[in-house]
Amino acid sequence: MSHATLKRGKNLRQLMIVRAPSLLPMLYSPRELEQELGVPSRTIREWIKKDLPYERDARGHLWINGIAFAVWVKQGHTAKPKPGLAQDEAYCFKCRRPVKLSHPQQLHKAKLIVLRGTCPNCSRPIHRGVHFG
Repeated sequence: MSHATLKRGKNLRQLMIVRAPSLLPMLYSPRELEQELGVPSRTIREWIKKDLPYERDARGHLWINGIAFAVWVKQGHTAKPKPGLAQDEAYCFKCRRPVKLSHPQQLHKAKLIVLRGTCPNCSRPIHRGVHFG
């Protein structure tokens, strides 16, 4: 499975929960885990920077114990969803951060409510769509 497949909607957390318990009690290199689990090795290296348990051999190569990895995944340490926006917030692409909408207006389009307002920092128009039942 390629990285592009993961981008197209595969839930990485679910993928890891399903595949990690099948790992053997042996040491894996990031590339071997990539082949076993279908997760890019750079993602595994990012997890190592966080708190994924690993070992280094005398030559400096990374090794990850399959059982320790499965336990780490079971404890919920894979990529966590980012916190959502508050009801009166939207993301401003110019400021590159969530901001509180100034002068919000609601537009109804099918099953979507579009909140339209302006960024209080740069005064650009910003929009946010919200689904409802």
